[in-house]
Amino acid sequence: MGAVAEDRIAKVTELKDGLTRFATGHGFDDEARYWTIRTELIRAPWAKGLVPECVRKCTDLGDFWSFIKGKFAHYAERREYLRDAFDPLLTKLEQEPVLPLDGPVTQALAKVDSAHVHEAWMKALERRDQDPEGAMTAARSLLETVCKHILDDLGVEYGPGGSLPKLYGGLARALNLAPSQHEERVFKQILGGCQTVVDNLGALRNRLSDAHGKGANAAKPAPRHAGLTVNLAGTMASFLVETWEARKGRT
Repeated sequence: MGAVAEDRIAKVTELKDGLTRFATGHGFDDEARYWTIRTELIRAPWAKGLVPECVRKCTDLGDFWSFIKGKFAHYAERREYLRDAFDPLLTKLEQEPVLPLDGPVTQALAKVDSAHVHEAWMKALERRDQDPEGAMTAARSLLETVCKHILDDLGVEYGPGGSLPKLYGGLARALNLAPSQHEERVFKQILGGCQTVVDNLGALRNRLSDAHGKGANAAKPAPRHAGLTVNLAGTMASFLVETWEARKGRT
């Protein structure tokens, strides 16, 4: 199971368990949390048609209490209803396929103690099928964030307006990944290819993502374009993190 599916299952399960406690006289830990998860489910393409009626109709816990109290008099009935209501969505999430790169990249990025890195990667994964433009924007944000995080750790200044190619160039030199730092032709070619990938990620994102305004004849990216961009960004980000870890003697 992939990290995205696990994160979604955790949220849906949290909501189901919280509503079950609330419906059986034990209270809900955080009403604001109910609103946050409910809003995400209502808007999420992956939950379309599977959000339980009690969640769709009830904007707050007061509404939910009126709904569940009027529908069922006994706690056992309420538990059974909520279990059955959430089961289709949880089943769908548990059966979601995992693409080959998702797991290794997620594992590598977990070594970075940064909520921004995790958020960018999750957004890229979540949006690549339903929102290709948003996925491409998140993919570039992921690589930029990883570069800045490692540069900060290394004490290398990069300035507030650095572009992705410049950020990567500075980091490549700091990690001994610049082609000019190597004599072997094969290493120079591979590392030069990495720089080309980063440069083209920026160009692809600028032309096809949602980061800029569009003209009447602008190209619209398909999920396969988003998948390519996310995979390239994830691969490069994990490579940088693993190189940084090796440099610090962590691997």
